[in-house]
Amino acid sequence: MNRVISRDGTAIAFDRLGNGEPIILVDGALCSRSFGPMPKLAPLLASHFSVFMYDRRGRGSSGDTEPYATERELEDIDALIKEAGGSAFVLGLSSGAALALEAAASGLNITKLAVYEPPFMINDGGHHARADHQTQLKRFIAAGRRSEAVTYFMRKMVGIPAMFVALMRLMPGVWSKLKAVAHTLPYDADVMGDFSLPTRRLASVTIPTLAIDGEKTDLRLRRAVHAVAQALPKAQRRTLKGQTHNVKPEILTPVLVEFFAG
Repeated sequence: MNRVISRDGTAIAFDRLGNGEPIILVDGALCSRSFGPMPKLAPLLASHFSVFMYDRRGRGSSGDTEPYATERELEDIDALIKEAGGSAFVLGLSSGAALALEAAASGLNITKLAVYEPPFMINDGGHHARADHQTQLKRFIAAGRRSEAVTYFMRKMVGIPAMFVALMRLMPGVWSKLKAVAHTLPYDADVMGDFSLPTRRLASVTIPTLAIDGEKTDLRLRRAVHAVAQALPKAQRRTLKGQTHNVKPEILTPVLVEFFAG
């Protein structure tokens, strides 16, 4: 494990795997270097790139300096880019994709960007997060009700059916890992804001971008990916056959290699 110091003095933990052009992996909510898709995806990408897999602030071995702001997470990514040599490819998953898009819009030296299903909510009459979601999450965390914060996030914000949330509670070790980083859920809520598509911000992102979705994922997310691709000046879209929001790393990897190495 390595550490880089962000602008506000926060230590950000990361692993570096492989050789080649650097690529920084940006996790979604509740994930880290040890939990989620990145631990399986990073070794596959390491055959082609120098992969930076890091703990977003407040997770795993990274620090967590208050007060939180999305801008601090952008500074974390910038510190990793400088550690990588001054420029890098970036891949973002879910809310990490929204963070990666904001990093590109903020002018960080990202040479190519890939995003998988950023959870923007297009006005389609479907599920939408409540306007006070961040406040609700903070209340749960302040009261030590981490399990309720995770449940609120999954049910009220993401719209996961109750049955699937109940199944997650029964998976050995899974729920405890989710609760361990529940205090960072307000951070992802800050990144997403009201979950609306930042069309004007995306229009300023002029680097080559690949917007990816899964064939079997929620229709809301597929619409979001389509809208992201439409808003970006230099975007292409790919749909992965048979995939959901929990994309299989072995399916995603060759698409990323083709895009970044092309």
